Amino acid sequence: MVVRISQRLAALGLTAAAVTAGTMVHAAPAQAALYGGQCGSGYGVVNLIDLPDNRGTVYLTYNSSSGRNCVVTVRERPGTATLMEAYLRRSGTSSWTKDSGNFTTYAGPVYVSAAGSCVDWGGTIGTASRTRYGTNCG
Repeated sequence: MVVRISQRLAALGLTAAAVTAGTMVHAAPAQAALYGGQCGSGYGVVNLIDLPDNRGTVYLTYNSSSGRNCVVTVRERPGTATLMEAYLRRSGTSSWTKDSGNFTTYAGPVYVSAAGSCVDWGGTIGTASRTRYGTNCG
């Protein structure tokens, strides 16, 4: 799994060190095509989580102009509607911003203003769920 994540990060032009350190890495235009651009103009991929069994990927994006983060969960192979979630919050808060339902392609986008703060974020496809806490501080 580490190799797959490293390969995906390399494809995005991110380094594992930058992601691990929580450094804000601004996405290049080519990266927008990889996650589909669901968060809208000005958002670039800064982190990702590959879900098990090649189900899909959860993307964390950031817009430096607005100071807002966005999360979207994208299926590797769209198909019959299944449970999908995208969720995000500023670290230290109790309330999640969440998009949850039966979707064919992606869940989200969900947005949170978190300039100068860390975020907790994650996603679900079917029974596969992953969450990261206290990342991408800045």
